[in-house]
Amino acid sequence: MTGPQRRAEILDALRRGTVPREGLAAFAVGMDRFEAAIDADLAAVALGRGGFKAVRGEYGSGKTFFARWLEERARSTSGFATSEVQVSETETPLHRWETVYRRLAERLATADTPDGALRSIVDAWFYTLEEDALASGNIDSSDAEGLVAATDALVEQRLSTISRTAPAFAAVLRAYRRALLADEAALAEGLIAWLGGQPNVAAAVKRAAGVKGDLDPFGAMHFLAGLLTILRDSGRPGLVLVLDEVETLQRMRADTREKGLNALRQLLDEMDAGRYPGLFLVVTGTSAFFDGPQGVQRLPPLAQRIHTDFATDARFDNPRAVQIRLPGFDLDALVQVGARVRDLFAEQASQGGRVRAVVDNAYLADLARAVAGRFGGRVGVAPRIFLKKLVADVLDRVDQFTEFDPRRHYAPTIDERELSVAERASAGATSVDDVELDA
Repeated sequence: MTGPQRRAEILDALRRGTVPREGLAAFAVGMDRFEAAIDADLAAVALGRGGFKAVRGEYGSGKTFFARWLEERARSTSGFATSEVQVSETETPLHRWETVYRRLAERLATADTPDGALRSIVDAWFYTLEEDALASGNIDSSDAEGLVAATDALVEQRLSTISRTAPAFAAVLRAYRRALLADEAALAEGLIAWLGGQPNVAAAVKRAAGVKGDLDPFGAMHFLAGLLTILRDSGRPGLVLVLDEVETLQRMRADTREKGLNALRQLLDEMDAGRYPGLFLVVTGTSAFFDGPQGVQRLPPLAQRIHTDFATDARFDNPRAVQIRLPGFDLDALVQVGARVRDLFAEQASQGGRVRAVVDNAYLADLARAVAGRFGGRVGVAPRIFLKKLVADVLDRVDQFTEFDPRRHYAPTIDERELSVAERASAGATSVDDVELDA
């Protein structure tokens, strides 16, 4: 059962035409075929391995939805931390790992903290080390100075490997702990910001930890290893990192594209070498990215690593494979999703019974056909717009106006200005005028 606040968050996101951050299981369709394989992957990573999954699908097939569904499942059922990074040429080019790490830290989430969880994770780690120090029997709980010293010793012990290559990571953690003990909130906040890769941290903050400058790509990769150590020591099995929309590499300058592909290949190699235990990496992209001349195929070692045979019937795709494909939506699946969203809406509607009766499955099928018709019958392109129209134009009105009948009073329209670039291309539209649809 989805609570009122979660229902409201889901419906608000759908009104805006975006994928909700949480609660995706409430209206997910077709995920059951992947559940067992994903759970097995997460279990393997929890034992200290690295894991990787490439998710391919055309626009509208639900790649972002799948990634967020996987993240939510990893947090709620397995206790993982998760983070999602949108790859882009200007903000997060894949080869600039200091920027990728910064976005990773900003979007870090746990089951308790939906965003920006870095500080809570670090605090939980220090608490765990204190508990370990007390459990050793060598420290009296009333000996504050002795507990601090014992905890600092555990910090050095747990980060000994990382300290050899990225001593700044351990130095900032020590300084952060000192700031907490001295009740210096501003300093502690600044140190966490630097630990998260934020640029332009005050020089006084850096001096307190004995570090200089901003994080560089080399240091960022070691900081990722340090973060995994903290997660593991505080009782979390690891981190699910999603690199979404990796197909944008195809549109980047040749040198940026080559560097990005090589950075991905290097990360996979280092994961195989055991340098990132507890990391489950997920990348999403279109078929053109995985198979086309401007994507993965430009770097044969990477192409060989993630190649998967999709020549057989899609019904027999192997969900355990390194690369999986999302089948996309057909009309029946779109109606199923619509029915689940309608029922979710009805649970919090003032006229829930009327909502279910007026917006029945037959109407949902008519609306789905109408919206898909705007895209030349390509149902796979239609889910985002379909759900936006359903919630904002139909369900809200049925709930608020007792005389509103969508079959009589609503003629679905799609304005080009509400379409994404890919949707506009699929629609083949040439005017910004509203296009009326029959439903």
